[in-house]
Amino acid sequence: MLKWVCIALVVLIGLLQYHLWFGEGGVRELNHIRHRADVLEEKNDRLQARNDRLAAEVIDLKKGLDAIEERARSDLGMIRRDEQFFWVPGVTAERSIIEQSATTLQGDPEKAAAMPEEVAP
Repeated sequence: MLKWVCIALVVLIGLLQYHLWFGEGGVRELNHIRHRADVLEEKNDRLQARNDRLAAEVIDLKKGLDAIEERARSDLGMIRRDEQFFWVPGVTAERSIIEQSATTLQGDPEKAAAMPEEVAP
């Protein structure tokens, strides 16, 4: 009789161990979920850093005239009243556009993959 009880207990322990390691909610699934959480946390950290940079830029644009002037010069091509503007066709415009695209795309790999090779960093 004791022999059958021991066999039943060993079989029961074996089944419980199987469910622990390979069953639903077991160790294998836990490791998989932890790995996914680590990947998502890393992605979230990158996005948070990007959001922080953009928030700082927004604050700078709201408070400082230097950032507004820089944007007006680079994006709109504006100049001051006391400055002289000399335009050389095709020389600095292409180079500055490539440099701006490279700095813009460094934070966004999806856009960098979509850009042509000569523009993407």
